Amino acid sequence: MPANTLSHIDLSVSDLDRSEHWYAALLDAKRVLGGTNDVHQFAYRYLKTPGGLLLGLIQHAQPQETEFSPRRVGLDHLSFAVETVEELDRQQSHLDTLGIPHSGIVRQPTGDAIAFRDPDGIQLEFYWLAVRP
Repeated sequence: MPANTLSHIDLSVSDLDRSEHWYAALLDAKRVLGGTNDVHQFAYRYLKTPGGLLLGLIQHAQPQETEFSPRRVGLDHLSFAVETVEELDRQQSHLDTLGIPHSGIVRQPTGDAIAFRDPDGIQLEFYWLAVRP
């Protein structure tokens, strides 16, 4: 069977406690696993969202970079799907409640998005896809 679904997403972060708190509040996620990898020198926590997304937060003992850039080869941004325009409106209110700066709803040819950044500057968005496959 071909691999065509995501298992999980890992993000490298600078402060594991801060990021866990931030993502848990943003996504209503709960920790399901945590620990350290002594061989590769990192600590990790995995959060699970009500929708089933498994998000790993990784804090390396010796990170190579200290700031995220979508222009560096690798991750450009991470997008969280919403099913309806009304849900996108609710996510905008949720970001406001959490005090997270964001773009507001931006209308695009393929759907509507709200862009924002996590505490390490990783670009994120909530996205409603108007064009269904």
